This record gives sequence, structure tokens and C-alpha cells, in this order.
Amino acid sequence: MRRGVLADLVLTNKEGLTEDMKVGGSLVCSDCEMVKFRILCGRSRAISRITTLDFRRANFGLFKDLLGRIPWVRALEGKGAQESWSVFKHRFLQAQDQCIPKNRKSSKGGRRPAWMSKELLEKLKRKKEVYQMWKKGLATWEEYKNVVRVCRDATRKAKTHLELNLARDVKDNKKGFFKYISSKRKTRENVGLLLNEVGALVMEDTEKTELLNAFFASVFTAKAGPQETQTLEVGEKVLQKEDLPLVEENWVREHLGKLNIHKSIGPDGMHPRVFREMADVIARGHQ
Repeated sequence: MRRGVLADLVLTNKEGLTEDMKVGGSLVCSDCEMVKFRILCGRSRAISRITTLDFRRANFGLFKDLLGRIPWVRALEGKGAQESWSVFKHRFLQAQDQCIPKNRKSSKGGRRPAWMSKELLEKLKRKKEVYQMWKKGLATWEEYKNVVRVCRDATRKAKTHLELNLARDVKDNKKGFFKYISSKRKTRENVGLLLNEVGALVMEDTEKTELLNAFFASVFTAKAGPQETQTLEVGEKVLQKEDLPLVEENWVREHLGKLNIHKSIGPDGMHPRVFREMADVIARGHQ
């Protein structure tokens, strides 16, 4: 307010969103009075149930040791291609659970920008503290301007450094590049209401994510029909009878070394980066 005249108006689309409104005090070198009020915005934070592998805490040395101890020749003896894959997958995932911990993906609202480092976050917190001190008359305007200038320069350098890294690694990691480009768009389209298996409407973002994830993963996990199952069984018998050629160790190592580690984990729970890290052990055990 300025000399009893209302200068700004606060509008809400719902009653009871504000409380404790007080008029009094003024900013430094200003003839406007301050209007203080509290905004009631109770909001439940969505907790993601999607887990991912935490490679920062992974112990690949122990992983290689566990896989190297398995007698693969005896474990796969007399088994066909599909059964051998099931045995390998079971042993592989057992070792993976022991050596690579999992964590929940953070919700979109709780994620920091990719360029936000711990040091930069501390500087921004310091800027906020100095601003509060300036409002109370405990800091000068010049001190606040210096802190703002430091934060602005640090933010620009952090963004520039991130963009240089993305441009350098775009050939190998296209996902990170296009994710950053998408985040720069001003308009974003939201996913509309969806119907689940029982015909109920899905409105929460986390439920939509899980429903879409299950739908796309069904391409890989869908059960085969009776005719397809019979064809697979016949093919399995043929493979058992044929004398299959031995796979060269260098051939396996070369193909595993070419996997794109930036791709997401598959519906089978096996990540390309893990295969690439375990290329030597897998190649020696599956000649």
C-alpha cells in the first residue's frame, strides 16, 4: 500500500488460501507499505515407486568375482538355448542384487536442474540469506548486489559447462542432449486421463507413468499364444539336437563392448552398462 492507497491486489481462485494478513513496515528507501500474509498450499508430495540401479555405489569388483566363481559348463550342461538363458539370467540378477544397490527415482518436481551443483546451491542459499538481511536493514545494498553478481556468474558458467559437455558427448549419449533441449521448451503438453485394465480413470502422474511403462513393456513380456508356444518348443528341440558351433570369446567381448550404456534398463532388469562392465567375465564363461 502507498499512503493508504492499494497499489497491488492479490487474487485467489479459492477461499481460505491466505491468512494472517498484516499491513505495516516499509522497504528501504521506499514509500510503499509492506503487506504480509501466509499462503496455505498444502500439497502431498508424490512418491515414485519406480526403482533404478545406483551405479555410484556399485561394486563391480565383487560382481566380477561372483560371476567368475560360477561353474558355467556344469550349470548349462544338457540345456537348450532358452533354458540356458533362464539359468544365466537368474544367476546374473542374483549377483547384481548383491553388488548394485537400487534407489527410487525422484519425482519431477523434486529434481534439481542438471547444471545445479552443490557449491552453486550453497551460493544461492547465501544470496537468499543476504536478501533477508537487507530487508531487515542488517546488510547494505552493495553487499547484496555483490552476492547477486557472484551467483549470476556462477550460474552462467555452470550452464555453459553443461552445454559444452552435452555437445561433446552427443555422439554417444543422444538421450541427454534431447532431454536438455526438451527442457528448454516453454510450452509442455500434459498427458490426459487414461483408462487402466479394469476401465477406471487414472489421474495421478505416478499412476499414469506406471500404466504407460507397463503398456510399453508388454511388448517384451507378453505371453505367447498356443501356436507360438508349440513353435518355440519345436525350435528348442531342434537346437538341442544340432551341433552348434562354439562362440569365440573375442566375438562375445567385442559385441558386449559396443553396447550403449546410456540406454534405459530393459524389462528383464538387466542394464546395458552392467553387461559392458562384465564383458570379460561373460566372454570367458560362455565360450
